Amino acid sequence: MSSIATFHSTSSTSSLSFPKVVPLTELPETAQIILSERPRLINVTHQIPFACTLIDRTGQASSTGPNGTPSLSNGAGSPTNRRSSFAVPRHPAASSSPLATDHSTANGVNGTNGLGVTGDIDGDCILEARRGHSAMYSGILSLNKDYETVQIGWVGEIADQDGYIVPCKNLTEKHKHNLKDKLWEKEKVVPIFLEDGRAAGHYEGYCKTVLWPLFHYLLWDEATDGRQEKKNWDDYVFVNQQFADAIVEQYQPGDVVWIHDYHLLLVPHMLRQKLPGAAIGVFIHAPFPSSEIFRCLPKRVEVLNGLLGANQIGFQTYSYARHFISCCTRVNGYESTPRGVDAMGSTVWVGTFPIGIDAERVERQRKTPGVLPKMEAIRKTYKGKRIIVGRDKLDLVKGVQQKLQAFEKFLNDYPEMQGQVVMIQVTSPPLVENPKLEAKIAELVAHINGTYGSLNFTPVHHYHHHIDRDEYYALLSVADIGLITSVRDGMNTTSLEYIMCQNENHGPLILSEFTGTAGSLGGAMMVNPWDYQGVARVIYDALNLTQEDKFARHNQLHKHVLAHTAQFWAKNFISELILNVGTWDQSTPTPHLDQGLIVEKFNSATKRLLMFDYDGTLTPIRKTPGAAVPQEHMLKALTALANDPNNVVWVISGRDQKVLEEWLGEVENLGFSAEHGSFMRQPGSKKWVNLTESLDMSWKSDVIEIFTYYTERTQGSFIEHKRSSLTWHFRMADPEFGAFQAKECQNHLENAVLSKLPVEILVGKKNLEVRPTIVNKGEIVKRLMSQHPDAEFVLCAGDDKTDEDMFRALAGNGGAAAQRRESINGNNRAILEPYTDELVAATAAKIAQATFHHSLERAPLAPLSSKGHLTSQSNEGGSNSHLKAPAPYSVATPQQPLTPGSVVSVGSVGSEGSLAHLANEHFSITIGHALKKTLANWHVTSPEELIRILGILSGVAEP
Repeated sequence: MSSIATFHSTSSTSSLSFPKVVPLTELPETAQIILSERPRLINVTHQIPFACTLIDRTGQASSTGPNGTPSLSNGAGSPTNRRSSFAVPRHPAASSSPLATDHSTANGVNGTNGLGVTGDIDGDCILEARRGHSAMYSGILSLNKDYETVQIGWVGEIADQDGYIVPCKNLTEKHKHNLKDKLWEKEKVVPIFLEDGRAAGHYEGYCKTVLWPLFHYLLWDEATDGRQEKKNWDDYVFVNQQFADAIVEQYQPGDVVWIHDYHLLLVPHMLRQKLPGAAIGVFIHAPFPSSEIFRCLPKRVEVLNGLLGANQIGFQTYSYARHFISCCTRVNGYESTPRGVDAMGSTVWVGTFPIGIDAERVERQRKTPGVLPKMEAIRKTYKGKRIIVGRDKLDLVKGVQQKLQAFEKFLNDYPEMQGQVVMIQVTSPPLVENPKLEAKIAELVAHINGTYGSLNFTPVHHYHHHIDRDEYYALLSVADIGLITSVRDGMNTTSLEYIMCQNENHGPLILSEFTGTAGSLGGAMMVNPWDYQGVARVIYDALNLTQEDKFARHNQLHKHVLAHTAQFWAKNFISELILNVGTWDQSTPTPHLDQGLIVEKFNSATKRLLMFDYDGTLTPIRKTPGAAVPQEHMLKALTALANDPNNVVWVISGRDQKVLEEWLGEVENLGFSAEHGSFMRQPGSKKWVNLTESLDMSWKSDVIEIFTYYTERTQGSFIEHKRSSLTWHFRMADPEFGAFQAKECQNHLENAVLSKLPVEILVGKKNLEVRPTIVNKGEIVKRLMSQHPDAEFVLCAGDDKTDEDMFRALAGNGGAAAQRRESINGNNRAILEPYTDELVAATAAKIAQATFHHSLERAPLAPLSSKGHLTSQSNEGGSNSHLKAPAPYSVATPQQPLTPGSVVSVGSVGSEGSLAHLANEHFSITIGHALKKTLANWHVTSPEELIRILGILSGVAEP
């Protein structure tokens, strides 16, 4: 049989030369998102939806195969190697499994994924529906109606025909080849094969011992030397990289990638590096903890950055989404809004998408012929008794212990109910056994039965094993109360299945407020599982509800379950993802500074004007203003530039005169502008000119009063006094509270000061500054440009919003580049005459050309035709360099707008012509990532990179 490659077109991404690897401590850059008109959907789950069983066609069961190699039955006969908890019994020849009490329905075990597969014997393997995650798999499967789908996942534990696990090392290439072919033919499933040690370190190691407890608010209580944790983390990173590589291999331009759950938190970051233009969504099925809990994770920065490689992240509840946004703000320091997180200049949307169940499947299965006899058997066994049903996995977070203690409290507080009410508690074994918890539960059950039971009555019936599907639905159908007391839970589908099974009985549902479904099920009776008396009282109230109340509550719950199914969840998430990436809040990528071009223009000019911001431009941002002292190599480069008679060098800063003189005063021939343009000192002079001398500064007293009010109420904030402005800093305050207080302070200032005084508010990096309206850095740039009209080379560099005034002045306060880039806030839109029409057109052409090449270079190429040509795109002038704008440029505008969400048409931007006829060459450079909202026409990533460029221009550093 032909290989998997014959069933689908392969991507040409392997031929790309990807940019350098971005560490998990940093965020990768995102290119323009590319979507096709009818996108293909790549679903990525930890495990594929099928359990695989290999069949020995020879009928031999020897321990060794040909040439002495181990056979597939290696390890057979050892009960410890039989892990049937991952799937239903795999083959009629397999021994009986403790998971099912009725083997007449092989896929009838409670929790199978609903794919409707009873076992497909084909070739040398059997494919059966995998146990568990039924809602997720049903939702994914439903998308086949609207999209062409591919599913990627770990193949999981593969068993032989006797049900024993086959080590991955014993699988031959033929076995893997056959599995790939059969899985692709069946549901276009792409399996990933992992070495057993890596798979265990990833799942049983990092996922289950680090992430799962943390996400469920269980902190680790064992002190170790960290070696095992490091190994598990390495395995987690390795497995995530295997998934990312598998996605890249399958990816075609325009595809949508949907990644599921905490097993693959790093995949979005890894995928974004190789596919910057891909539409990526992530859904976390588990709870997400508050920042106070999450910050305990040693790899917290890496995990958050891993997720932020996506375009959209979904959670079960609003509180989980809010916790994630809070973690990004408090732990990683990213800006955020209620809708998402600002990462690398683009918004990562964060939303709430409550998952449901496959209601039609549950309704169909609960009415199968095998359910009714078991319902009658249960009613006969517990005749005359009110039945409370609980079904949970025996984990600490499921609240089984709290449930039993609350039931004991109920029997004690309401003695008239003794002998009238029984609890049937079914617990399924967890992946990792917890003997202490099992012993505690058994002891508690025995205590309740010994205290409140008798020879003819047992109040608690505890069954610690899996039950088959028919028994499960029968139990839910005959119950008088469904009781779920999880202390922390993400997706609890038992509550939803209970509602479907109670369509005739209308039994009330008692639900813990800490479950993921609590926010959606308003008709349930909510309880705090830690309040045993409160739970006991609600149990009593539920048993005494009138039929009208029961019907009203059930009717509300039933309508919700039918409306919010697993199919609705999946369709809603994908629709929102496509909508968000189609209208993505993203700046047009700013091209990376072309070192060769700037050196060429610098060397060819006979007069040059150089203007620099200080904080964040010539030196990194520091937490306290006094710590931003200049570095020696920066002073060396700046001195060399200022000493060149062909250069006019200025530092245009928000700092006051004293600080600039103290730190940079020894650099001769350096011009200064202090306090955002309030003061100027010409090169070679020691005299400061106060440009605000004639301005009325009486407004300061009002602003100081307001700033003082918020400083007293915001711990870590302080006021910086300058001669012509006032700045309120909140960098050292709590990130969320500081940002909240800043907005409140801004509103206060706008209402009390701006309406009557000629001042403006400048929102900077963790600060608010109030200054006179006519004072800004842009006015200084205009002055310098008019003083030096013969400058053939102009360079202006800055990093924050205050420097946008300089870039706006340099570009002429308008033009195509400014209109494309400027973020419009309310009515604050400036439409002014361009500096020169040719310059503005040239700048726009540069940005459009660089944006186009960025999308081309950082995204997979289209497949080649038989003649070696691109089938849907051309590749003229393409290269694999990192976002460097090609030279020369033409001033022709693109034929098609490069809008996010559209498929880029290659060849729409011409590259002929030259800008040699332009008298001036302006380089406005912002410090930051390519997707930062800015009016600058170039970017560098850090102050260090800019200083290195200055060293090259001045001759003090090697190119």
